[in-house]
Amino acid sequence: MLTNIATISYSIAAAAFALLCVMLLTRWRSRMSGTIGTLAAACALSVLWAAAHAVLAFGGSGFSATGNLSEITRNAAWSIVLMTLLGRFEPGKPWGELLRAGQMPAILALYALALADVGANLLWPERLTGVLGTLGLMSRIGMAVLGMLLVEQLYRNKPIQERWAIKFVCLGIGGMFVYDFYLYSNALLMRQINPEIWSARGVVNALTVPLLAVSFARSASWSTHIAVSRRALFHSAALFGSAAYLLAMGAAGYYLKYVGGTWGSLMQVAFLFGALVLLAGILFSGTFRSWLKVFISKHFYSYNYDYREEWLRFTRTLSEGGPNLGERTLQAVGELVESSGGVLWIRREHCFEPAAGWHLPMTGPSEPAASAMCSFLETKQWVIDLQEIQDEPELYEELQLPDWVRSFPRGWLVVPLMLQGRLFGFMLLLRPKSAITLNWEVIDLLKIAGSQAASYLAQQEAASALMLAQQFDSFNRMSTFVVHDLKNLVSQLGLLTLNAEKHKHNPEFQADMLETVTLSVQKMRLMLQKLSRSASQERPVPLTVEKLLVQAVAQKAAFEPRPTLTVTEPGLRVLADGERLERVVGHLIQNAIEATPKEGKVAIHLARAGTSVIIQIRDTGEGMNQEFIRERLFKPFESTKSAGMGIGAFESREYIHELGGRLEVSSEPGQGSLFTITLPLYQPELQTVETAA
Repeated sequence: MLTNIATISYSIAAAAFALLCVMLLTRWRSRMSGTIGTLAAACALSVLWAAAHAVLAFGGSGFSATGNLSEITRNAAWSIVLMTLLGRFEPGKPWGELLRAGQMPAILALYALALADVGANLLWPERLTGVLGTLGLMSRIGMAVLGMLLVEQLYRNKPIQERWAIKFVCLGIGGMFVYDFYLYSNALLMRQINPEIWSARGVVNALTVPLLAVSFARSASWSTHIAVSRRALFHSAALFGSAAYLLAMGAAGYYLKYVGGTWGSLMQVAFLFGALVLLAGILFSGTFRSWLKVFISKHFYSYNYDYREEWLRFTRTLSEGGPNLGERTLQAVGELVESSGGVLWIRREHCFEPAAGWHLPMTGPSEPAASAMCSFLETKQWVIDLQEIQDEPELYEELQLPDWVRSFPRGWLVVPLMLQGRLFGFMLLLRPKSAITLNWEVIDLLKIAGSQAASYLAQQEAASALMLAQQFDSFNRMSTFVVHDLKNLVSQLGLLTLNAEKHKHNPEFQADMLETVTLSVQKMRLMLQKLSRSASQERPVPLTVEKLLVQAVAQKAAFEPRPTLTVTEPGLRVLADGERLERVVGHLIQNAIEATPKEGKVAIHLARAGTSVIIQIRDTGEGMNQEFIRERLFKPFESTKSAGMGIGAFESREYIHELGGRLEVSSEPGQGSLFTITLPLYQPELQTVETAA
């Protein structure tokens, strides 16, 4: 008789805790974080505990290792609920501060004692036929005392205004531990478990369930920093479902073996193999995973998304390096609604052109920016549901969709990409892998995701435009230098023409003139090559400075005053591009000649100073004041010449700096100028060491 009563009693307890667990996971899922998740886990473990004892009672046995282990885990779960309400598990608190000094070792020893009793039951099952051993009774009394102490701490440490909400949970959990203390204390005194008290324990625990439910319904502030994430719940649900499926298939396989006779083993093996293959196919199915995510978000949480996880994934996808930003944008937005693919359009001039496809080719025509659909998207900033247009066309009375959008295979959503109130682009997403309800939350998330994606795409477009502008700027800058050099060549040829009338019968002049014209033609050919995109990039090579200066002076031999060259130490070399360095030196010599009267002097001097090569260009011309040198000499597009372009000195200084040298100017009005070029001396042995390093 008592066996039947105990079975019914513990069955009632299992049903009551199961009902509370379901209510926590469904009706009150909006508070699914912190204590509520811990309370749901404790209820689930209580269901297992009560069910195990009901089965044991039905079989005529009151105790077993399984029942003892389920009771230990159930007591630990309710103790963790109490400690969570006390705030013991808040992040940032060290483990040593979870409980007051001396409590943690005692708790660990208590549960170690209980587990040792379970091990003893497994090794010597004959102990279960009589009274539980003293070790087991003491551990159960200790767990009950721990629970009562935690209840007392919880109620005493809460402010008075919060006790109204917490008192029923204290009564409920405290009642369970008080009854356990009474049960096992009586057993310790009487040396046996009282069957009547043990049988009534299921109903007593069931009576605490309404207290827990009322307390939770009263308290909207039950939350801590602990939260049940969607990812953990997803994997737990998949694991639980797989376990249930394998148990069912195992039972079915056992049945086939039992009734199959001679073919039983073969039928069992074939059936189990097919079941495992089916389970693997389901677990690796994207449609199933999508359905499970939607199901969990819909039935266990008040919001459809874990915004922290979703935004981290969204930003991480968009921020990945490499090309295909358009495809990654479609993927990031599409995965928010489990879409299987899509196409992206971006504004180009006066129309929107297909820019990327995700699981789809870049199909679809260009859409004019002034079309009715684009105007609607820019004005309303709505997410267009193509299915809703067919079911409820009155919602989109102002919208006129192009025919190609209506006929797009499996088209579902048109998401605008807004940037600073202007339509930057839009994307057409395909239908999801599992049904998704488009409520306000999903639509708002798509809008803000579209705006974020538009900023990334606009940044890429701006970077591409900037790169193109830099290429044009580089080409224009090179063209400016080439034009400047052409201007110098024209000036030289013009001076030759003027002097030709006077010296045309002089053989030396004729030879100088022929050499100058030949070198000018060579320079113009080199400049034309530089304007070509196919021209090879210049590379610095070791060159003899003396030879370069001789050539530069020879080019100016037909001018007056004729420059002179003095070399203190021959054979000095530098690492540079010969044509550019000659142009720089030639420009400075040309400026010196133009600034000096015919009866003046222009002298070039080459010397060495330590590990540097010194080139000095001195003239006795008009000179310059310090203000002009500081503010105008090296400023591009500033020139005192009527036909000058103002970039020769700028180019000279820039290239000398590129070579690791410097250009210095010393000048006084009416006393001439001195330009000093300092370049690093090329030393082969030193260069070899530096290259190896």
